[in-house]
Amino acid sequence: MLSNRTKIIVAIIGTSLMMTFIVGIAYSISTGFAGFWGGLPFWIISLSVMSMALYDFWDECLRKKNQASK
Repeated sequence: MLSNRTKIIVAIIGTSLMMTFIVGIAYSISTGFAGFWGGLPFWIISLSVMSMALYDFWDECLRKKNQASK
């Protein structure tokens, strides 16, 4: 089992790498042949995926849970 500090550091690194990758793909699609309006659906999907990743980071690492239930 990882310590709480290690879990937070690893989660920050993983979440930031994933978000950088998704934003890079969305930017590439929007500035390429598809243009802004062609890339807009991907931006909407990307923002929803990134918000789910941030919620999972908060839920797993930062929210105070009842430790007796685990």
